[in-house]
Amino acid sequence: MSQTVLVTGGAGFIGSALIRHLMNNTNNHVVNVDKLTYAGDTEGLEVFANNPRYHFERADIADMAEMSRIFSEYRPLHVMHLAAESHVDRSISGPGVFVHTNIVGTYTMLEAARAYWQDLPANIKDQFRFLHISTDEVYGHLGLEGYFSEETPYKPSSPYSASKASSDHLVRAWQRTFALPTLVTNCSNNYGPWQFPEKLIPVVINNALQARPIPIYGEGSNVRDWLYVDDHVRALCTVINTGRVGETYIIGGKGERTNLQVAYAICDALTELAPNPKIGNYRNLITFVKDRAGHDFRYAIDASKIETELKWKPQETFETGLKSTVKWYIENQEWCGRLVQKLKDHKA
Repeated sequence: MSQTVLVTGGAGFIGSALIRHLMNNTNNHVVNVDKLTYAGDTEGLEVFANNPRYHFERADIADMAEMSRIFSEYRPLHVMHLAAESHVDRSISGPGVFVHTNIVGTYTMLEAARAYWQDLPANIKDQFRFLHISTDEVYGHLGLEGYFSEETPYKPSSPYSASKASSDHLVRAWQRTFALPTLVTNCSNNYGPWQFPEKLIPVVINNALQARPIPIYGEGSNVRDWLYVDDHVRALCTVINTGRVGETYIIGGKGERTNLQVAYAICDALTELAPNPKIGNYRNLITFVKDRAGHDFRYAIDASKIETELKWKPQETFETGLKSTVKWYIENQEWCGRLVQKLKDHKA
């Protein structure tokens, strides 16, 4: 049965991957709401531009009038809320926009959704779902051992993670107070094709291909769990379709690596897939730079709840996902160059 899914932040990395999945694997209509900030890019969705099931709305999620109009016009059954400012470094240098988008924007979405949901016919009202997509960074950091679970207390370290923690709490409050049928997911670091080139894996790949220094914070010992983006969007669809209202599900890729190990793996893949005699071993380009303020040491995910209750597991290992990602960036250097220039223009 066809339904309408409203995706906020659909021009972002995870959002666009989610839309591609929905358009290619379901009969649903998809409404993409995105403000198109510096990190938004719709090239990966151009194939759907003339598809009657795909609709794009350029709008700010903090604009109540626009969000109310979009709910009224498209009548979604599911909302998948990904729109957020997400780059930690930027939250340190300019936290205000993170508060506006991640907190005020989420509040606005919740209120627009609640007003729309309250007036739905009973049979449709019961099927409505609001899924808020968040991050494992809300939990702060781990030591050498242990894993984040759905029961881990919140302890955000950066303005970014604090703003996401705030939005998580709002979503849960709207479920408890107003009975709005919400769910929350907290995921580990995503990677894959079409990722904006200011994130770690694209930075390493693009700098290496351009024979530029590869910057690694501190000694490269910080640990992250890496989740292939297509595995993540499958998990999101699983949660919104079969997850229990009011629940939180942590999503991880079983790809725990230090930043230095990630850089080494990328360099080794490039040596195989794009050898450059002038460079030789791409690892020679790695340069250690001053560590980021408040840099969390380690994130690791216990995803047993979603694996047990909803029968989701990642299909990609870190090795298979990374190799596919490196190949994609090698083949799409023109796109990368255009986005890098867009980033430079934004900073100017």
